[in-house]
Amino acid sequence: MTRRRLKPDEIELWRKVTDQTESLKRGQTFDPEAYAPRPATRREPDPARAVTLDGKSPPKPPARKTSYDLVPSLPERLQKAPVQMDRKTFAKMNRGKLKPEGRIDLHGMTLERAHGALNRFILSSHASGKRLVLVITGKGKDRDEGGPIPVRYGVLRHQAPQWLATPPLSSVVMQITQAHVSHGGGGAYYVYLRRKR
Repeated sequence: MTRRRLKPDEIELWRKVTDQTESLKRGQTFDPEAYAPRPATRREPDPARAVTLDGKSPPKPPARKTSYDLVPSLPERLQKAPVQMDRKTFAKMNRGKLKPEGRIDLHGMTLERAHGALNRFILSSHASGKRLVLVITGKGKDRDEGGPIPVRYGVLRHQAPQWLATPPLSSVVMQITQAHVSHGGGGAYYVYLRRKR
């Protein structure tokens, strides 16, 4: 192996290192204990793990219940919504005993077209004095091809209640509930309208 000469920047670096070191005095030896890591300080015993005088461990605290704040499904949200109308009428409506006075079928429509049609239908139904109408959205098709972004199942089914709960329809809509099986079940909604003033 041949030795090479040090470059000027390497010589400068070596000088900086040697300037910061201290030489040992004659007879002095290197003490590795001075540079050994310090032992960890002793901690106080954990009261939860402590043993009582009778030799038994104290009772364990109750396990924490992990809760996840997930958005409930659409039928659950509609079911938990406060009842704004007469309770007897609401119960009859949920059992499918009330006959809707009008209905609109949004099957096969695009979101834009369905939104306009729903607005016109609800506002004209309210203007003509109807109280209970049926909005049929369909349950939707499963269009998720397994890509990285999930596609919602039944877009109109999820969007229609949001449209009904926002202006201009929110001023005429009193209650929205999922329809009874005899009127379409999960693919339709009862929309109870306010009285015409």
